[in-house]
Amino acid sequence: MSRRALRRLRGEQRGQEGPGLGELGLGTDPGPERAREGGPPPAPGNRPRGPPRAAVSNRFELIPAEESEDEAAAGEERLSEQDPAGGSPQGSRDGSQDRAVTPSETRGDGQREGQEAEQPDRTLATSNKPRKKKKKRKTKKNSAGETVEDNDLEDIESLLERIEDPRLAPQSQGGVSTDSRPLLYVEHRNLNPENELKRYFGARAVLGDQRPRQRQRQYVRSMWLTAPKNTWPRYSKTGISMQLLDTRRGVQHFTFEHHREYQQVQFKFLDAVESMDPNNIVLLLQMNPYHVDSLLQLSDVCRMQEDQEMARDLIERALYSLECAFHPVFSLTSGACRLDYRRPENRAFFLALFKHLMFLEKRGCPRTALEFCKLILSLDPEDDPLCVLLLIDFLSLRAREYSFLTRLFQEWESHRNLSQLPNFAFSVPLAYFLLSQQEERPELERGQARERAARLIQLALIMFPSVLMPLLDHCSVQPDARVASHPFFGLNAQISQSPALNQLTSLYVGRTHALWKDPAVMAWLEPHVHEVLRMVDARNALVQEAEHKRKIRYQSAPRNIYRHIILSEMKEATAALPLEVTSQPVMGFDPLPPLDSIVSYTRPERTSHPSNESTLSLFFRSLLPNFNLQGDVRHDGDDEAGAAQDLNQGVNRLMAAMRDMLANIQFQEPPREDNPEGDGDWD
Repeated sequence: MSRRALRRLRGEQRGQEGPGLGELGLGTDPGPERAREGGPPPAPGNRPRGPPRAAVSNRFELIPAEESEDEAAAGEERLSEQDPAGGSPQGSRDGSQDRAVTPSETRGDGQREGQEAEQPDRTLATSNKPRKKKKKRKTKKNSAGETVEDNDLEDIESLLERIEDPRLAPQSQGGVSTDSRPLLYVEHRNLNPENELKRYFGARAVLGDQRPRQRQRQYVRSMWLTAPKNTWPRYSKTGISMQLLDTRRGVQHFTFEHHREYQQVQFKFLDAVESMDPNNIVLLLQMNPYHVDSLLQLSDVCRMQEDQEMARDLIERALYSLECAFHPVFSLTSGACRLDYRRPENRAFFLALFKHLMFLEKRGCPRTALEFCKLILSLDPEDDPLCVLLLIDFLSLRAREYSFLTRLFQEWESHRNLSQLPNFAFSVPLAYFLLSQQEERPELERGQARERAARLIQLALIMFPSVLMPLLDHCSVQPDARVASHPFFGLNAQISQSPALNQLTSLYVGRTHALWKDPAVMAWLEPHVHEVLRMVDARNALVQEAEHKRKIRYQSAPRNIYRHIILSEMKEATAALPLEVTSQPVMGFDPLPPLDSIVSYTRPERTSHPSNESTLSLFFRSLLPNFNLQGDVRHDGDDEAGAAQDLNQGVNRLMAAMRDMLANIQFQEPPREDNPEGDGDWD
């Protein structure tokens, strides 16, 4: 059979398979025409495999209407994503495929058959695309929604930061913030010293290689006061809890409570303290690693041994133990939660916070230390058991929170008389002066701050003239001849003041003298000193009134000031403490307890040992602590029979103790050698 007959037969079979192009009205059977034109025969490899399929002019005719709509939407997305300057490669390919089946173009039979073979595969592949595109479009939609949510969260966080940032709060005249938040409002983010160190040195310098280790770290409870460390023992319930006592005028009063098992540990701790051996406290902490008073006392021991890192770690562990016992409604930030220092269970929290802020200040984190100082003051602002008002001005100046210090002075001056404390009398005008030096503030506000600073520093120099010369001495500044020779600021001003006032001035000068070393501050102070001398020479009424106040007030310092001086460990102030304070023992876990303490449980009385014991009795008690030669003391000591009976009982106890001691003595046999000849050498 000839090739032409074969092509004709193959064309007839192709026409019988289904609705071809001729039946669709889009083309005719090209078999004979192509044969007449002398086209080349199709190659055997170009023949379609599988069952024969119909050829169509538009490949989208085999796709349902719903899928075609999805494909159209996908095509629109592709068109929108392509470069406007150039055409779409996919679109040009589709166009070439559509033109390949039109009757206006003439091609060989092999090309037609290859086109017909490729079209069904492309149709199937195209029919699967809408589903993929639909899923992809859904994913894009979800990702877009997540992006919107992330943007919303970022906007909310930025708004919260603007609200919490005191620098963005509106300022009133004189540099006083008009923030509507409470004065002693505590910000959570400022309780973390790492946040402050990151602002100074950057996150990379602070964290270092801690990030990968934190990912491998086991889950720990998130805390506000301190971050638990991997080196700490595993925490378990220690027997401390917090209870809500009552609520009065929107203020909630709480207290810590010691359960029975914690009370037993507390009694053991008191015995360890009386033994004057720190090793006993260490042994107690090994059994009870989160006993708060033991941690506080051992921290003082480590600090005296110059182990500052261990001392700070013990204080942080004590804070962690106390924070785990917080009541669910106890808030650190509201400033409306109170703790009574008269209760011994609450004192550990005050002392741990105070010692922690002292470590933070030495570490170079004054902003974090200021936040802890505000927290302590908010727990008992009326009594201020640790007298942190003597410290809060120094931390405010170091943290450059001048607006907070001026606001505190204006709001509390009317009912607390803060100007009668030397630290506020000098620090507040210094804060106003530093506010006037900030160029970003309006000129009117800077001028008002400068005027207030001038007026207040003159009042401070008139009220406390004994501060100037020690302050200049600590700053290594030599006063001029007029100031050095004038009796108002001379040695007589320091000798004539009361011991209580001497303690306050010595504490302030020893703590804050570094803040006055700035040449700009000294240049600002000098003319005001001369102005005060002029007022003194003119016998101004303010000078006479201030001298009268110094004689009447400051007769004796309250107990909380003594407690603050002891905890601060300022050499200048500690040397000025009275004898009734330095003569009594001061414990680090409870320095100078209040005289009106509210005791919830008492320590059981220990068996008293008579002072006239013999040397033999003391020796046996050193071996056997429970040994008592005389036994129970009889109240009817005049009875001779009873005295004889006590003597016999004492002798019997002594003999029994000796028998027990000898029975417990075990002699260890010497090791024997394997050589049997050496056995005879032993005596």
